[in-house]
Amino acid sequence: MKNIFASLLLTVLLFLFIDSANAQKVFSVQYKSDAQVKVFVTQYASDADLIVYKAQYSSDAGDNNGVWFFTGYSSDAKKKIFFCDYASDADLKIYFSQYKSDAGWKNSSKKQLMY
Repeated sequence: MKNIFASLLLTVLLFLFIDSANAQKVFSVQYKSDAQVKVFVTQYASDADLIVYKAQYSSDAGDNNGVWFFTGYSSDAKKKIFFCDYASDADLKIYFSQYKSDAGWKNSSKKQLMY
């Protein structure tokens, strides 16, 4: 009985750890003051610090590699972001790609913003 309980507890803890460890889950906030990172979306990939691919499922989200999943609740997100109207107001410039293989950092000096 003790062995079964210990195995069950270990399994639950493992799933909780895996869920929080792999996710680059973001939530788009309405106000700049609520954001951890201010983001500007560029028109061209060459102008971006990070190429982002929007994952359709939470399980597809990456670990700071540009594969983002937008959560429905701020409490589920790793980072809260605000979309700026001007590049000069942003901490990070991103470009949205249609292809997951394009996702990644172009300016690795800004990588710490999304940890």
